Amino acid sequence: MVIRLLTSVIGLLLLTNSSQALVGPTSSINGFVEDSITKETLVGAAAKLKGTKLAAYTNKSGYFTIGSIPAGSYVLLVSAFGYQTREIPVVVEAGKPQKLRIQMISRVTKGDELLVTADREEDKRQISISRVNIPMEQLSQIRIGGEADVFRALQMLPGVLTSSQISSGLFIRGGSPDQNLVLLDGMTVYNPTHLFGFISAFNNDAIKDVDLIKGGFPAEYGGRMSAVLNITQKDGNRDHVEGLVGLGLISSRFSLQGPMGNGSFFVGGRRTYLDLITGALPEDPESPLPSFNFYDVNVKFTQNLSDDDKFSLSGFLTRDNLTFSQPGLDFGVRLGNRATAARWSHVYSPELFSVVNVSASRYDNGFTGDNSGLRFDVNNSIIDYTIKSEFEWFTAENFTVKTGYEGSIYNFTYTQIFEQSLAGNDKQTDTNELNIWDNIHAAYGQFNWNATDLLSLQGGFRVNYWTKSDQTLVDPRLAARWQIAEGVAVKAAWGLYHQYLRLASSPDFSFFDTWLPTDQTSPTGRAVHYIAAIETKPWEGYDFNFDVYYKTLDNINELQQGNRRSITVSDIFYFGNGRTYGAEVFLQKKTGRLTGWIGYALGYVYSQFDSVNQGREFRPKFDRRHDLKITALYNLSKTWEIGATFMFQSGQSYTGATSTVGGRMPGWEGGIVMINPSQRWGLRLPNSHQLNLNVNYNTTLFDLPCRLFLDVYNVYSRRDIWFRFYRTNQGFPEVTDVRLLPILPTISMEVKF
Repeated sequence: MVIRLLTSVIGLLLLTNSSQALVGPTSSINGFVEDSITKETLVGAAAKLKGTKLAAYTNKSGYFTIGSIPAGSYVLLVSAFGYQTREIPVVVEAGKPQKLRIQMISRVTKGDELLVTADREEDKRQISISRVNIPMEQLSQIRIGGEADVFRALQMLPGVLTSSQISSGLFIRGGSPDQNLVLLDGMTVYNPTHLFGFISAFNNDAIKDVDLIKGGFPAEYGGRMSAVLNITQKDGNRDHVEGLVGLGLISSRFSLQGPMGNGSFFVGGRRTYLDLITGALPEDPESPLPSFNFYDVNVKFTQNLSDDDKFSLSGFLTRDNLTFSQPGLDFGVRLGNRATAARWSHVYSPELFSVVNVSASRYDNGFTGDNSGLRFDVNNSIIDYTIKSEFEWFTAENFTVKTGYEGSIYNFTYTQIFEQSLAGNDKQTDTNELNIWDNIHAAYGQFNWNATDLLSLQGGFRVNYWTKSDQTLVDPRLAARWQIAEGVAVKAAWGLYHQYLRLASSPDFSFFDTWLPTDQTSPTGRAVHYIAAIETKPWEGYDFNFDVYYKTLDNINELQQGNRRSITVSDIFYFGNGRTYGAEVFLQKKTGRLTGWIGYALGYVYSQFDSVNQGREFRPKFDRRHDLKITALYNLSKTWEIGATFMFQSGQSYTGATSTVGGRMPGWEGGIVMINPSQRWGLRLPNSHQLNLNVNYNTTLFDLPCRLFLDVYNVYSRRDIWFRFYRTNQGFPEVTDVRLLPILPTISMEVKF
């Protein structure tokens, strides 16, 4: 039924376009765009026939196709950010498609204007709603602790929040971290950052492209309710072996890449020693610092099996450890990712392109500690085996169809142990364990149609089936783009999104992620997106976007913290509904000596649970209301670069206390003090703001390219409050603030060989 419906829609649209297609003998130009030296394929490169409206952009595999070209002589303009524009004469003969492999020359001069002849939105077969693509050249200059970091850049975008400066989850437009789909070479990554939010789990040296969709994403993405982050790793240098060594006060990293067979390899690793640095700082008993370390490894092997076939094998490994201790509270967190993916792309014809991706991913964590005599040990893991197949059909210059299938096998484990000392040497122990297997199947179809020179449409649907809950659900999606004037476009999107996985997070420790499925005892998460946007270019080299959004969230969850004997998923969560709405302003400059952006977001988030806050609506902890972000990067010369980031946000919410109750239970040691909470997350911590600076110097060391970095994290040393709790082990409750890191200057060095 689904296939018949999709075929009918495609046939109707093709019939509508038949009068445009029958303009005489035509042909096509297709191929790959790559770096002239490394032979790394380029994502988002523009290919346009000069003097016409025929254009296309390379996909995640670096492939493009321009169809329905009348026979004749043309000039093909090819451009990509950071590369010199190429003009290639081509002669198109009817019925004879041309396949090209276009090599682009990098602009190596710092500070030059980087001119791009066609904007990303000119390919009207693609409608980008709430989409942000940050050039890697800008990402490489945004450094914290000597590290260029993807997530640090994403956190500087309007509408992208963290619960604190130390956080492992991104809250995008009111959605929780589990509502974001994070992909690395097609692998699902369940914990995308390291424990300290200013360092992500992705080594910037290994990344080729970063694509964030904050809402209204098309049918090819599913299983999440809020946003999509799609990251592509580098294939590696196909021309010669090269390496990089980065040494810093916080972490060091190493990467090596080069040719291998008919392809290339890339290996990169990173290790922090922040635990050694904080251990050497003066100890403040009233506001101690946590001890933290991590490492990560990226590996990728790529081979061209033929001119039309490409195979790659990717691997990803991370491990984190954090400990914290102060009177009344001790805890430790450990977590990690292990993932691998095999990817095969094939060109069947100039109009038909396919990708098959098989991946395996494992995320595990553990949380142990002692809170005023209550000892706990919580462990969780999720294993994900997934196969994805996708076909992209360029039926005409103004019409593209994409279809695909996705199947996953999941294994969830969850154990928790709570232990309380009783009189004498006796102990009371509560133990609980869950082990769940499940399968998920999804199929989707979508089209992109340039109906006229001014109007573009995108439509599609996704069908999902979950075996554990025995549910089949359909997610329709629709988007449109209307060019109302030269350089000014209006866009809108609507979509229905369902989510099967859930994240159980302790509200006081938002960096601890516990994944669980939806079973027959719990409802499936559901969201509806409504988005409208205006995009324009107010000045040459500047992009301006204004977005408004409204999102409903059904069957979201809150953790039942007091329940220590859980058998089903519904025993662990409360279920309720929510809504979020707001507006975002984003001004970005991608070219020239001065680059960067200014963004402001006004957001409102509300949740309602029958069993929480006496059934009254409340704002969640991550509601920040006002969010201002400024990023500036300036190339002073070929040798000097400076950068700065600043953010100001409303304080995060917290739950206060109205009173305490004290007493003594028979057989228990000491007294018990109970805190009676106030309205759920009804109070706010002070506003949060922070300034970071960095200076980069380009030079040589033993005739090798070398860069020196000076970073100052938290310039004016404002130690924002991480969280607030009530210390009860002294008999009389005491309000205690756990604060974040002070000013942290670092010096680092990077050498290429």
